[in-house]
Amino acid sequence: MESSSPNPAIYWTLLIHEDWKMHVAATTEGLCYVGSHNKPFEEMADWINRRFPGRMLVQDDNKMEPYLNELIEYLQGERRSFSVPLDFRGTPFQVSVWNALGRIPYGQTLSYSDIAKDIRNPSSARAVGAAIGANPILITIPCHRVIGKNGALTGYRGGMDMKTKLLELERKGAW
Repeated sequence: MESSSPNPAIYWTLLIHEDWKMHVAATTEGLCYVGSHNKPFEEMADWINRRFPGRMLVQDDNKMEPYLNELIEYLQGERRSFSVPLDFRGTPFQVSVWNALGRIPYGQTLSYSDIAKDIRNPSSARAVGAAIGANPILITIPCHRVIGKNGALTGYRGGMDMKTKLLELERKGAW
């Protein structure tokens, strides 16, 4: 039974799979956070406290199981898209960018300029970069698929090693 309090809990768990280790959190509406590889609990707790003030973090491995299952399937190369509900909150601009990221096909990359054109704001490449950097749901909202216009790998909230590993995983699994 869900709490009827005005500040319901945010559930979290730690995904550990092979050499991957990430904190993952969800509201009752859906997945709201996938953390950076090998970062401490505090990274997630700080983000939750800023975006969901007054919410209590509750570790609940059972509630988080559907999210972990899909993330693990992805990390094993068995899943190309996600079906779990997402609860991402941001400005209308950020949400438009995050939705555009979700349209990048598995195993492919686009540039910041490509995303700016996709959201019909072609002069917003820098703002697109800022919105991508604020993406709270790594992997599931595939910001790792965005690269520089010249094809170079660029910044990533999860770190360049994580971005490189995700792109390599998708290259191996691309049909």
